[in-house]
Amino acid sequence: MAANPSFDIVSKVDRQEVDNALRQAEKELGTRFDFRGTGAEISWSGEEAISLQAETEERVRAALDVFKEKLVKRNISLKSLDAGDPRPSGKVFKLDAKVIQGIDQDKAKAISKKIRDEGPKGVQAQIQGDQLRVTGKKRDDLQAVIALLKAEDFGVALQFTNYR
Repeated sequence: MAANPSFDIVSKVDRQEVDNALRQAEKELGTRFDFRGTGAEISWSGEEAISLQAETEERVRAALDVFKEKLVKRNISLKSLDAGDPRPSGKVFKLDAKVIQGIDQDKAKAISKKIRDEGPKGVQAQIQGDQLRVTGKKRDDLQAVIALLKAEDFGVALQFTNYR
């Protein structure tokens, strides 16, 4: 007899796709007329952080919008991007954004509670580091859990993997 059906709930972002979106935004900032002479730049600052800068606050916000547009075109949820507010730094304005990977403990507990309270009977969710493993007796129950979680907004981009 095979083990109970299960799947994992994760929140991961393909770094290569984010890098591609960043490169496209960088190219667009260099060629668009409204960004000429504003010193608008976008670049990686560390493994999961992105730095934007421009001469005015509105231009740095516009540069962030260009980057968000490129992320959406590459099917990356904007819930995976945590952007701060522009801050003055010398003669330029800087804005830091972070790519969020994994599900933090509080959100994992909220997801687990939602499954326990509203999900089908006999379905369990275990927190395993920055992801959750959901097991149940029937595949139909697991499909119902996926539908339940897709209808709810937990503030993170959720993907459902390893469905067996």
